[in-house]
Amino acid sequence: MIPRRVLTIAGSDSGGGAGIQADLKTITVLGGFGMSVITALTAQNTLGVHGIHDVPLDFIEAQFDAVASDIGVDAAKTGMLATADVIRLVARKIREYGIEKLVVDPVMIAKGGTPLIRDEAKAPLLAELIPLAFVVTPNVPEAEILAGMKIASLADMEEAARRIHRAGARHVVVKGGHLDRGLGEATDVLYDGREVHRLTSPWIATRDTHGTGCTFSAAIATGLAHGKDVPDAVAAAKRYITEAIRHAWRIGGGHGPTNHMAGVKGEG
Repeated sequence: MIPRRVLTIAGSDSGGGAGIQADLKTITVLGGFGMSVITALTAQNTLGVHGIHDVPLDFIEAQFDAVASDIGVDAAKTGMLATADVIRLVARKIREYGIEKLVVDPVMIAKGGTPLIRDEAKAPLLAELIPLAFVVTPNVPEAEILAGMKIASLADMEEAARRIHRAGARHVVVKGGHLDRGLGEATDVLYDGREVHRLTSPWIATRDTHGTGCTFSAAIATGLAHGKDVPDAVAAAKRYITEAIRHAWRIGGGHGPTNHMAGVKGEG
């Protein structure tokens, strides 16, 4: 039996809570075979990002070719793509290998506030990578940039999803965790070009949410690799990240990581 092969194309988080590390933990726990193309190295912990080292373009391409040409890819996700050149390279490789089940997590700012994408890279992200996305998963601040509008309500989230869909993404999930509505719940919006679906979970009061976006998008990619349709993959990922936040680890002095084992192995 060949396992479902899930490729993460993202930056490394030395603290283990986000990026490649969070993705591989998620993929493994959810029954996939995780592979990686590392686009950047970060010196990072729960307090923030203390340094970024860009991986040379030729080595990013070498990683991609080594994995895709030999092992193959059932689904992929992107995370930290810091420069326009990296985005263009990744988009070219996605097209070259015909990867259709692509989840784009448009990472822009780290939990501690450090920018993870340069300003000049935002235009090619929207023009070259978003149109290749089977699913794109911006949070509210990222959706504001991609959609070119302010978001203050669920109706705004739905409009932003429609605008991002018009940029070429097949499915758009605008994550509502940053939108404090005072209702004790966190609602995400899924738009497929025809219908809007709202996915709601309890609001969990914790600062230990480092790596939630990475984990959520990796969970969606793994679900797609296993043959789930988009609504089922997103709903399953929503359940998974909710439990990972509910049982988050109190590690370090800042934003601790989610617990990737919670709700799966009975560990919290």
